[in-house]
Amino acid sequence: MTQTPEGPTPTLPTTARDVPGSALVDWEFAAGAAARLAPAGPKASRAEITQLVEELRSAGERAVDPVATTARMQTPPGVPPALVVDRAGWIRANAESMGAMLAPVLDDVVARKRVSDREHAERTGRTAPELGPTSQAISGKVTGTEVAGLLSWISTKVLGQYDLAPQGTPKLMFVAPNILTAERELGVDAGDFRLWVALHEETHRVQFTAVPWLRQHMIDTARAVGTQIMPEPDDLGRRLAEIVGRLPGVITGKEDITQVMATPEQRERLAEVTAIMSLLEGHADVVMDEVGPSVIPTVSEIRAKFTQRRQGAGNVDKLLRRLLGMEAKMRQYRDGAVFVRAVVDEVGVDGFNVVWTSPEALPRATEIPDPQAWVRRVHG
Repeated sequence: MTQTPEGPTPTLPTTARDVPGSALVDWEFAAGAAARLAPAGPKASRAEITQLVEELRSAGERAVDPVATTARMQTPPGVPPALVVDRAGWIRANAESMGAMLAPVLDDVVARKRVSDREHAERTGRTAPELGPTSQAISGKVTGTEVAGLLSWISTKVLGQYDLAPQGTPKLMFVAPNILTAERELGVDAGDFRLWVALHEETHRVQFTAVPWLRQHMIDTARAVGTQIMPEPDDLGRRLAEIVGRLPGVITGKEDITQVMATPEQRERLAEVTAIMSLLEGHADVVMDEVGPSVIPTVSEIRAKFTQRRQGAGNVDKLLRRLLGMEAKMRQYRDGAVFVRAVVDEVGVDGFNVVWTSPEALPRATEIPDPQAWVRRVHG
């Protein structure tokens, strides 16, 4: 398993007015703290680890051709090999990507705060205090600690990921200790399970490499929604109080955390992003299950046990999933797969693949539960 070494802590600007919003979170600190918090994973001998890494790399290679053939999507030649990482490696990659994804959003928050402070000063004749470099560094580490807790917990759940890497080169990753844990808990054939995971993640790689505009569209859309969902500085207190007041509904499963944190207008934009994510996750599940029987003898057993595992999480695990919005993620797999299968049944795989021709062809929020509406709009 691989582990990325810690990098240096970024040097902060020297004046408060030069401090960018991206410094609100010390991402290097968050990554280091999360890596220390995350458990190492299941016990395994050196021989088992070596075999696991080799088989995951092989599974990544074996998944390429059947996924491309089943999805009928052409990808550029020269597929880079998948990275096999441990939890610390996954944490560092995602801290870097999260920092790059959120930097423009946080810069916008700081810019709005400065405008609000200036307007307040003009109204009252009082100058609002500014955080100096030292205070900013402390604040960044406090926030970084909170992010570390989030990353450390998620790092124990993720089996694989296609990292969009807004700051650099996208990459396909398999999180070895989590795959080993899952296959042991499920009691399934290890080789079959590793290939099954690879099929799903390879489909995501195909989606973003065969459709050149999709990666930047997702990055831009996520940043736009992030900017919109951040409350205005003067409204922060009221919004936080509202969120806290509605948390009991989230904890009991009656409300979705993503809905609680957004205004009605913002929910509409969030719904559009959710529709795209449902498409991507549902398509990956459908392709994985279509390919499965031809290359994975025990695919039916794996699917049944894996679905049961998702439903059988403990109370604490379910609570954390609700608070982090991960139950909504589970619905994306289900709803997206239903959409994809219904469209393919109606217009075939090639007809479905029209969805990748432009942003306008992506399903709208109202079309995920109504696939016929998408077919009518796109195919006439």
